[in-house]
Amino acid sequence: MLNKWVFKHIDNSALIVFRILFGLLCFLESFGAILTGWVKRVLIEPKFTFSFIGFEWLQPLPGNGMYGYFGIMSVFGLLIMVGYKYRLAMISFTIMWTGTYLMQKTSYNNHYYLLVILSVIMVFLPANRYASMDVKLNPDLKSYSMPQWVKWVVVLQLFIVYTYASVAKLYPDWLNANVSGLLMRSKSDYFLIGSILQEKWLHYTLAYGGILFDGLIVPLLLFKPTRKYAFFVSIFFHLFNSFVFQIGIFPYLALAFSLFFFEPKTIQRLFLKNKLFYNKEEIVVPSYRNILIVVGTGYFIIQLLLPVRHHFIKDNVLWTEEGHRMSWRMMLRAKSGITTYRVVNNDTKKVFVVNMDQYLSRKQKQSASTKPDVIWQFAQYLNTIFENDGQDVSIYVDSKISVNGKPFKTLIDPKVDLANVSWNTFKHNDWILPSKED
Repeated sequence: MLNKWVFKHIDNSALIVFRILFGLLCFLESFGAILTGWVKRVLIEPKFTFSFIGFEWLQPLPGNGMYGYFGIMSVFGLLIMVGYKYRLAMISFTIMWTGTYLMQKTSYNNHYYLLVILSVIMVFLPANRYASMDVKLNPDLKSYSMPQWVKWVVVLQLFIVYTYASVAKLYPDWLNANVSGLLMRSKSDYFLIGSILQEKWLHYTLAYGGILFDGLIVPLLLFKPTRKYAFFVSIFFHLFNSFVFQIGIFPYLALAFSLFFFEPKTIQRLFLKNKLFYNKEEIVVPSYRNILIVVGTGYFIIQLLLPVRHHFIKDNVLWTEEGHRMSWRMMLRAKSGITTYRVVNNDTKKVFVVNMDQYLSRKQKQSASTKPDVIWQFAQYLNTIFENDGQDVSIYVDSKISVNGKPFKTLIDPKVDLANVSWNTFKHNDWILPSKED
């Protein structure tokens, strides 16, 4: 029964068209990062970047090297799109994009993480078996079918992303439309719709519409009677997000996923009219069957567990940020902070108040004022600077933050020397003070 469901072959039109769109979007994300100045702002201008803890060795290339880095990534995107040396291009893009993701988290985005895991998945999919340069060069590669597990890996990954995003919104500040109102506040100058975006009714529509869309879109796309309507709602939802929040390729990538929900015959008729349609439904069990099932099961267990790890860490994730990343907690809160770093020379007892503007970009400064792990990393960075200058110092932080417009409260224990404490990845860091929320 398992073999019949997992290894039955179905028409591969959806995968082929998705590969073309995926490669195009990888190109646009990479080359667009150069054109929009993202590479310059995030990876070239800062004196250093806040890498993921444990990946401090992963730093941007010196000088203007990151322009070349993203230029090469954009080329790999095009190679993926046309299906030339697909596997090599896909592996290369995956490594480079994952490196970009890990070497900086000032511009952390759930969509960047999604692109990492989708790239890893695409490495293993037979997406170059039709309409590709690889097939032109080696006709033996041509195939009109794919194993059914290919479709369900993508669908299940999407279901996990959307479901956790929906569940994460079920908390008071989202349900009372406070968060959506705060998110819209900076959009008041938008042409034509700026004033509408400030309306309370719209904030409630966005709040509850977001919960319903994320929670229901995958089931509604899977159910044939509602598929067409769900797709049209998806178009409006993602284009609205693209215009209002300007979140790069994600809305268009999300729309591209719809290919896996429609009937293969429909996809073939719309996009690949000259392609033979496969309907033999053969069951082909590969020699690596057991490895595939074990690895796939392990992967999805990890994907199910990562987003809930914050429940096993003390205090509220909205406050501590511990367990926030890689959990599909998308645009869930608005945070602001007032933070001061005090450096105490342990020999002379002189106190030096750090001018954050001297070391950090505007966006880095915001992160180093509100996010405990970034605050700790900046303290470690400052300690290294003073150590290299031959000074033995202690570093204390006075930090008060506001979550979702609430009163400012002290985030970091001002009596703890952050230069001499370690970061606990899997449990609560006690120098992060309690949120004192009911």
